[in-house]
Order: sequence, then C-alpha cells, then structure tokens
Amino acid sequence: MGYTLEQLAADIRKTLKQDSGAKGKEAVCGLLSRALRDNELVGRHVTAETCKPRKVLYEDSELGFCICGHVYQDGVDSPPHDHGPTWAIYGVAEGDTAMTDWRIVKAGAGEEPSLVEPVATYTMRPGDAHFYDVGVVHSPKRKGALKLIRIEGRNLDLIKRSNIKAAS
Repeated sequence: MGYTLEQLAADIRKTLKQDSGAKGKEAVCGLLSRALRDNELVGRHVTAETCKPRKVLYEDSELGFCICGHVYQDGVDSPPHDHGPTWAIYGVAEGDTAMTDWRIVKAGAGEEPSLVEPVATYTMRPGDAHFYDVGVVHSPKRKGALKLIRIEGRNLDLIKRSNIKAAS
C-alpha cells in the first residue's frame, strides 16, 4: 500500500510539532513531494468530481493546517497574492504551473492596495512542492488541466487576504 492521506497528515503534524518555523515547513515540502508522486493517493483524493476546483481533504484540529485538493480542467491565471496571516505550500500532482514571485514596491494602507512587481518566474512540475511563507507574494499561471495538493497553515476559506495589485 502506498502513502495515505492519513499518513501525510500525521507526518505533517509530527514535523510541525518538532519545528513550526521555516525549516519545518521546508521539511513538509518533502512530505508533500512524496504524496504527489503516489498515484493511488492522488487518484483517490484529488479528482474532478470532488475538487471543483478546491476541497479541504483534511483539517488538523490541533495545529490548524489543512490539506487541500485542487483540480483545474482548463488554464487559469491567478493575480499576485499572499495568504494573509498564514503560509501555504503548493504541490503539483499533474500538469505544470508557471509560478511568479513578486516583491512589494509600495506598501498599501487602508483601502489602497500594495503594489508589486515580478522578481522571478519558474515552472513547477509533477512532484514539485514550494513553500510560501506569510507575506510572500506569488501568482500561479496554469495552462490546461492541473491537479494540485496545497497545504495551508490555516483554512484559507476563513482568512481575509491582503489587497495586492501588480504595479503598472
């Protein structure tokens, strides 16, 4: 039997209890990469029927992190964003994602958005996992069908995200 969702969740919990900082989250990337390469796990949990386009597959009652499945049938471009007061780890199971990292050139205040400009673009392929810490601005561009597993520090359905716009 391959790696299971339950094993992944237990391994993430153990890892984050040992080190909840950036080093621990980088270690979680390794765990996620293992899960992404397990066709049985991906085929069971990350399906077009259940993840339209996002489903929380597991939410840890103690530490608050979530394991989410995402399925995109067609390409989609997301605008630059962060995850507000939490972090996320993106992992690609099927397809490719062009990720762009951004830097803030003007911090927003009140209703004014923070303005950002691109710094680097790279391609994430099946098995790749990348950690985005609190406040790290990024944007995925997806062409065609794609399956992802994303680990969120807290359930993003319940979080207000930062107001961010690309500088013109």
